Amino acid sequence: MKKITLPLSPEDARTLQAGDEVLLTGTLYTARDAAHKRICELLAAGSPLPFELEGATLYFVGPTPAQPGRPVGSAGPTTSTRMDAFSPTLIAHGLRGMVGKGDRSPAVVEAMKAHGCVYFAATGGAGALIARCIKSSELVAWEDLGTEAVRRMEVEDFPVVVAIDCEGNNLYHTGPAAWARESERRGGGRMKPLGVAGRTPGQGG
Repeated sequence: MKKITLPLSPEDARTLQAGDEVLLTGTLYTARDAAHKRICELLAAGSPLPFELEGATLYFVGPTPAQPGRPVGSAGPTTSTRMDAFSPTLIAHGLRGMVGKGDRSPAVVEAMKAHGCVYFAATGGAGALIARCIKSSELVAWEDLGTEAVRRMEVEDFPVVVAIDCEGNNLYHTGPAAWARESERRGGGRMKPLGVAGRTPGQGG
């Protein structure tokens, strides 16, 4: 388990490899697709951004309202493909880390390789547990977006896995393939994961 302090330095980003388990401590900014669209519009217009994008790490999340005494409610990751249309632009302008769930498009991965960005996966379905690692949450921009507004979160030992590293190594591709090889070795093909050697995702039944 590696411990990384945010903001993520270029050196730290380059040392991380797909499959590494990491605990993040420091500042995350929340942003989902609506906020990404507005950030890209500001960049296109040459207008100031509401936060420093250079070196930042974005968490794709829309937290639920906070319970008494807590900074946020449940704060599980959003499916990252919703941000794929915008991420290459943000990466080219200095975004160094992203936290979400699910695979990314080839265009996003190419931008990550070109600019030294890392994509971390957080555990879906564990929003209440993840929220325990969030020590504070402050509105930064676009309150009208509600739960999708940009917020500055201070986190401590926030658990993630490096899903795609700066070299483009992708755990969503290598992980299932390795699992299938091990399954073949141990059981002659039993218990193959979906989408690798069996029913593909999206099939009925």
